[in-house]
Amino acid sequence: MLRPCPIGGGYAMNPLILPAGDPAAIAEAVRALRRGAPVAFPTDTVYGLGALVTDPAAIGRLYDIKSRDETKAIPVLLAGDDQLPQVAVELSPAARQLARRFWPGPLTLVVPRRPALPEILSPRPTIGVRVPDHPAARALLAAAGPLAVTSANLSGAADCRTAEEVAAQLGGRIALILDGGMTPGGVPSTVADTTGPEVAILRAGPITAEEIASALAQIG
Repeated sequence: MLRPCPIGGGYAMNPLILPAGDPAAIAEAVRALRRGAPVAFPTDTVYGLGALVTDPAAIGRLYDIKSRDETKAIPVLLAGDDQLPQVAVELSPAARQLARRFWPGPLTLVVPRRPALPEILSPRPTIGVRVPDHPAARALLAAAGPLAVTSANLSGAADCRTAEEVAAQLGGRIALILDGGMTPGGVPSTVADTTGPEVAILRAGPITAEEIASALAQIG
């Protein structure tokens, strides 16, 4: 059962598709997000589906829209490392160094999350955070603030690289898509856990362990 969407009292049969490069479209997306309606938008890999990181009901809709297992945490996207204090606490020197070195880019950092963030975001006291290397995504994130973002597709289905593909999979479940053309796709981000005494690579990706070690060697 889909949780009610605050746009039009239900889920749109045909989502509004707006050009991602238009500032007016970004403003419309921000208004939708603030009403609790998830928005699809392009990233530097595939299209994402985002909700305000402070809105538990909207985050719940992400799970519903995708038919996603609620035990799976949803990562957070940021416009820049200056937004980290809004979602994370007690950042290690390693986390700060890796953020400076590799953001924007394909590196997700696992960090201690702010206790005030909704529990539905993650079953653990940590979250994964990343700054995407995509101008439309960063424009939206700068205007709206940090977003809980998952891929804009049904769980188990193919990732979407165009707005049309998002509409084909999720068109009856979301109200707004920002169209940024075809996204690059490619390998998912490297995931590095920075919460322990040593940085641990949880998922291999475009940023190699050797590159991470080289960056960490420059601390101090």
